[in-house]
Amino acid sequence: MAGPKGSKYYNIFLDYEVWLTNRETGNCLGDHLVKLLGEIAEKGSIRSAAVEMDISYRKAWGDIRKAEQFLGFPLVEKVRGGKSGGQSKLTTDGTELVEAFRQLHEGITLAIHTTTKKFFHQLNKTDDGRPTTG
Repeated sequence: MAGPKGSKYYNIFLDYEVWLTNRETGNCLGDHLVKLLGEIAEKGSIRSAAVEMDISYRKAWGDIRKAEQFLGFPLVEKVRGGKSGGQSKLTTDGTELVEAFRQLHEGITLAIHTTTKKFFHQLNKTDDGRPTTG
């Protein structure tokens, strides 16, 4: 909520997304892919991660391949075969990128929260300069 009930900004909220962009090829990493990579790291399977995120295996694998092409390095390593079937795991670069992105996102979220709070506090002042009350 951006203001006390009854204020003109009561139902106004700030929404945002964070993603990394390759200047030559476009968007390459955002919340969706980081969540997918995190699920792969946890479950050891692209298929299980896709099910968890309610997307098809084909979409999950396509998103990963597209990001790898944009970035220029692999994010996921597939190990085929074996008694229990194949598995997938993040590469070292993939693991480092996911962790760094999560920390970046956390820092941006904190900064946005602080700045937005000041912004709406300023907007919700009464005509005499005092903050409105709810």
